[in-house]
Amino acid sequence: MDAYYGDRTQRQRFVRGLFNRTAHHYDRINAIFALGSGSWYRSQCLRRAGLQPGMRVLDVAIGTGLVAREAVSLCGNPGDVIGLDLSEAMLAEARRSLPIPLIQGVADALPLADGSVDLVTIGYALRHVGDLTATFREFRRVLRPGGTVLVMEIGRPRRPVTRHLMNAYLGMVVPAISRLSGGGESGRTLMRYYWETIDRCVEPEVITAAMAAAGLAQVRCDTDYDLFKNYIGKRQAEAMV
Repeated sequence: MDAYYGDRTQRQRFVRGLFNRTAHHYDRINAIFALGSGSWYRSQCLRRAGLQPGMRVLDVAIGTGLVAREAVSLCGNPGDVIGLDLSEAMLAEARRSLPIPLIQGVADALPLADGSVDLVTIGYALRHVGDLTATFREFRRVLRPGGTVLVMEIGRPRRPVTRHLMNAYLGMVVPAISRLSGGGESGRTLMRYYWETIDRCVEPEVITAAMAAAGLAQVRCDTDYDLFKNYIGKRQAEAMV
């Protein structure tokens, strides 16, 4: 992604600045991209990961709270869902609609105690992470034994026809609409960057290998519609002695 940044430090600065500039318009931009189906799909992913009332959740890269809102609905208690994000503007947007604990931080250095949550989620933000194994190691650290990591991502489509359609839609149509609908040039840049990170995203095998290398067990990747990837891994329950 040399057109945007040169190294990890520049990457973090670029991503933080981009999301700070677009936070106020992010939900509108996301609705254009998802065609109104995002809320239902996120809820389904959380259900499939086993989220139930009484569980404690950490939503990494919470953004404006799109995943966390569904988690709160399923948990039933806002206090059981914690949100973390690098962008202070995104946290401010999340705070408008979610009465949950919010923390500014990064995915590979979580400011939480060991074994403090039952589910760690990261929705459509893994592409912004520099070190996958270090990040998954942190996710495993904060999980309780038997806990789950859920990574919701968009991957490069395997089928050529899907790839061409997504290139046209996400690479050209959505950035243009995002700019014209109030997001301005930053909104256009966000969605162009969004598609380029999808198109250059590491293969699913690399992600599952990083999860396993971090000590997660029962790792798998489920694909929906040749586009949406759901990665799941578990922290093994401690053996009885």
